[in-house]
Amino acid sequence: MEAGTIAGLLADPVRLKVVAALALDAGTIEEVAEATGLSLKDVALAARRLARAGLVHRDGHALVLHTERFGEAARAAAAQAPPVERMSDDPAEDTVLRTFLRGGRLVSIPAQHAKRRVVLEHLVHVFEPGVRYPEREVNALLAAWHPDVAALRRYLVDEGLLSRAAGVYWRSGGYVEV
Repeated sequence: MEAGTIAGLLADPVRLKVVAALALDAGTIEEVAEATGLSLKDVALAARRLARAGLVHRDGHALVLHTERFGEAARAAAAQAPPVERMSDDPAEDTVLRTFLRGGRLVSIPAQHAKRRVVLEHLVHVFEPGVRYPEREVNALLAAWHPDVAALRRYLVDEGLLSRAAGVYWRSGGYVEV
């Protein structure tokens, strides 16, 4: 069974309630109806649909949820998923970056200093060494990552990754590929 099939089955609120009741040890149509507040007819129809899909075994009024199908579907989906692109050669840094960056955007600024430093060292690569940037351009480059450009700019300067004087910024730290 595919993960998409399971998700489609559980998208229906009635079937979701039936599966939840079965997962919580309801074993008959009557027990599921009592646990969910659904009518016997609704439970029977949902159970029939779940049984046709192979997620539930139905024997008269007795119902058994095939819980192993969830794990099987998850493993199959994971096996078909494309490999995750690494953002860093260091596994610890890669974990931090994958936690805080989604789709090329910073989802939140890490509160923990060590994690924030990893993210800032990644972000500073948008600035070319030796190039001077007016504050407006720094803001535009950082806005592509996160809306709080003032905080990012301040953190980059405080960490010594950017320097500033008279409203002009330049890259002064971080790893530079040669």
